[in-house]
Amino acid sequence: MPAERLLPTTEAEDLLGLVREIAREELAPHAAEHEEHERFPREKFRLLGRSGLLGLPYPEELGGGALPYEVYLQALEEVASAWMSVGVGLSVHVMSCYALATFGTDEQRARWLPDALAGDLLGGYALSESHAGSDAAALSTRAARDGGEYVVNGTKAWITHAGVADFYTLMARTSDDGGRGISCFLAPGRVEGLTAAPPERKMGLTGSTTAQLSFEDVRLAADRLVGAEGDGLKIALSALDSGRLGIAACAVGLAQAALDEAVAYAKTRTQFGRAIIDFQGLEFLLADMAAAVDSARATYLDGARRRDRGLPFRRQAAVAKLVCTDAAMKVTTDAVQVLGGAGYTRDFPVERYMREAKVLQIFEGTNQIQRLVIGRELRR
Repeated sequence: MPAERLLPTTEAEDLLGLVREIAREELAPHAAEHEEHERFPREKFRLLGRSGLLGLPYPEELGGGALPYEVYLQALEEVASAWMSVGVGLSVHVMSCYALATFGTDEQRARWLPDALAGDLLGGYALSESHAGSDAAALSTRAARDGGEYVVNGTKAWITHAGVADFYTLMARTSDDGGRGISCFLAPGRVEGLTAAPPERKMGLTGSTTAQLSFEDVRLAADRLVGAEGDGLKIALSALDSGRLGIAACAVGLAQAALDEAVAYAKTRTQFGRAIIDFQGLEFLLADMAAAVDSARATYLDGARRRDRGLPFRRQAAVAKLVCTDAAMKVTTDAVQVLGGAGYTRDFPVERYMREAKVLQIFEGTNQIQRLVIGRELRR
């Protein structure tokens, strides 16, 4: 179990207790089967919505929980430790609501946000393209104005919840003015001309649907433009700063789960008449794993606390995403080593944790991109 949390209020402590109960009773028992059969757990997101977990960092007047980001991320960590696909999906959904909650008009928020925060609508974030991943300003999906509508054409790639989402926060080009020509839209998940390709055959997170989205003459009403034309890249990058903290928290949850599994196994597995945790070589390995988890958690909490105080946190978010996901990769790999041959089999969850950890170093900005972000912030 993670170290004792220092939560800001009794309300936050009660919330985290509820999240742990949901994670233990409603998520963890179903994770392995859904991942094995590549089944998307849509009903679990409805459960999280009914429990108030999909809107934790958003204002109460919008249907949210009005809790600090620091608290939301710790709740997210608990979810991810029980079931990584659901944790990542929760993070993506919260990020998908960000543009509407932060840059939308009062009318737009009142129309769409309550159902999204309640879990009746599930969101996806449609930014990446096959040739515009790290270079978001190079995207080519286009939205052309046609009277009171925009006509969207193009293909998005690597979209979490593609084909199952009820709405997508869509970034599309409205002019040829480079990054300044990108705009943000709230696209419905089911509309004529929008199709999802078959899900990608992934190494991990197989319970989470990831696929391409094809827009062929998709018509969006003009009131689905979020912010002004040309604000899309600014909105996208702002959302990613917060989203990276979400992925960092998920990574720590996964690493914590791997550490817990390794410690439990080491206490019961005996060799030469002793539990293997009593051998110093293994004890030191577990100690290094615990140190990596605790220090990684501190980095995402630092970024969250800066965000909660209204301070710049882009560098801290990049640091957290880099440190936490690298830690998850190492800790899950070491957990497999602790379990030895058993860890390499699907009879134990650590092999799945190891596969799931890899993508954390890639999506929402590769860890090489995080180093670029950190370096640019230092130059400033």
